[in-house]
Amino acid sequence: MAIWLQETKNGSYKLSDETLQLTHFLGVANYIAALDTICGNARNNLFIFDKDFINCGFNSQVRVEKLNKFLLSNPNNRLLLLAHDIYPLSQHCPRLMSLLRQFSHNMLIYQTPKHLQNLSEPFVVADELQYARRFHFNDNRGVIALNDGEGAHRLKIRFMEMWAESSQNISTATFSL
Repeated sequence: MAIWLQETKNGSYKLSDETLQLTHFLGVANYIAALDTICGNARNNLFIFDKDFINCGFNSQVRVEKLNKFLLSNPNNRLLLLAHDIYPLSQHCPRLMSLLRQFSHNMLIYQTPKHLQNLSEPFVVADELQYARRFHFNDNRGVIALNDGEGAHRLKIRFMEMWAESSQNISTATFSL
């Protein structure tokens, strides 16, 4: 069952009740709004996979404030980021790197190994309940789903399988602003 979400004045999507809410989107701006929505709704854990976290809002003040609020709300909250290429983060996402230095106890960034770099569908999943994903790194079409435990659980399993084969090639000491 799909229900179209109502977009709020600030461009995010409204989470109203426990009914499955699924919206297809087109365009980078809508993907950024979907990411902001999921990051803003996360309560316990947030798993994000992207090619390099460039051009999808990870250096925006709005996104970093949402992630900061999420990490401050509970010391047990976890933010795990997984990328094919982590090195552009130091050049293009200094706000995210600052967040990593502040929350190194519950925020990690891993890099996928070469044999996984053919995976090309970026996604974010929060609390095994909601997610946003694009169909390909080079495709601006995607979907945001709220209250979809089954779909979110599948993406979390996929993320954790990729995470288990990846390595932490980035640390708070690696970057300076």
